[in-house]
Amino acid sequence: MLDDLDRRILRFLQSAPDQSIPDLADQLGMTGARLSRRLDKLKAQGILRGIRAKIDWRVLGYEVEVSLRVTLDKTQPRAFDEFIAAARGIAEVIEIQTFLGRVDVRLSVVSRDMSHYQQIYRDQILALPHIADIEALMHVARIKSDEALPL
Repeated sequence: MLDDLDRRILRFLQSAPDQSIPDLADQLGMTGARLSRRLDKLKAQGILRGIRAKIDWRVLGYEVEVSLRVTLDKTQPRAFDEFIAAARGIAEVIEIQTFLGRVDVRLSVVSRDMSHYQQIYRDQILALPHIADIEALMHVARIKSDEALPL
């Protein structure tokens, strides 16, 4: 599916996603037009979904991150759909993951401080539908957070 040039393009994009097409083309030893065609092909294939800004939410004053492991009441046929739809509406929920097993959903929640987190938890999290059990894990340190693939 990917040839060597596609892999090189993706490696360069992973290491410096904010560089311009002319600069990236120069580094790869190709023309900007050829690189643009390759990028369009990677997008059309669904491999390259876009380039996004990575914002450090701590710099913006969000000092607390909590991981909530949620078990849903699976006797309700629409429990997953209704829970996830409601959780998406909470601005401080920055990630939602679903699982197979005892834990059904994991939410990553950020807040300015513990008081703010308690307010979010009481007013918004506990109001989410179909929660059977919930466990909070306080985030201490992020050791590795890398979305780059070994291409």
